[in-house]
Amino acid sequence: MLATPIRLPAQLGVLLRNARLNRGLTQADVAKELGITAQALSKLESNAAKASFDRVHRLCQVLGLELLLQDKPVMNLRDSATPQW
Repeated sequence: MLATPIRLPAQLGVLLRNARLNRGLTQADVAKELGITAQALSKLESNAAKASFDRVHRLCQVLGLELLLQDKPVMNLRDSATPQW
């Protein structure tokens, strides 16, 4: 998976679901690794913005993903006609 900035809370669940699908894993497969039900994983993917950081972090570990915080590029409105969001 390419580095993907998350700018809206709703993006997180979609990205996690896509990562799971790209790895050929079912919700049941991943839920078993996390020690939760497939229904709980479905809710997490549907509303990851409401999930605890610990749960999201554990899911990332199972999916082989890494969370990375970095400085956001500074946008100079005079140099750019199109906002970068």
